[in-house]
Amino acid sequence: MSKIEKELNCNFDELLQHIENGILNGSLSATLEDSSDFIQENGRCSVRVFERYSAFGNNRVSLNVTLFQSVNNPIQLSAITSGGSQAVFFKINTLGEDAFLDCLISVLNQK
Repeated sequence: MSKIEKELNCNFDELLQHIENGILNGSLSATLEDSSDFIQENGRCSVRVFERYSAFGNNRVSLNVTLFQSVNNPIQLSAITSGGSQAVFFKINTLGEDAFLDCLISVLNQK
């Protein structure tokens, strides 16, 4: 499992769209598996779950991206990957997870 957390000062909707487009256009096998959006008067939260094929592990890996923002505060981003290991009792070969997270980091650096 790989994880990043960031605080970002930008438009919530534009950032969410930029992440979705960047992930989906960054890999031929990337898909948006599901999403959730919550909006209240004091804040909002969006969750996106992506998957893609990992040639490193010969399997699929997932990337969960959560954006949270309360009124007049920066956006909190949490991104966690999983699914890249092939072992039964412990994790080995997590290169696919790391590569998927690196894809998101590249997308964020383009913003």
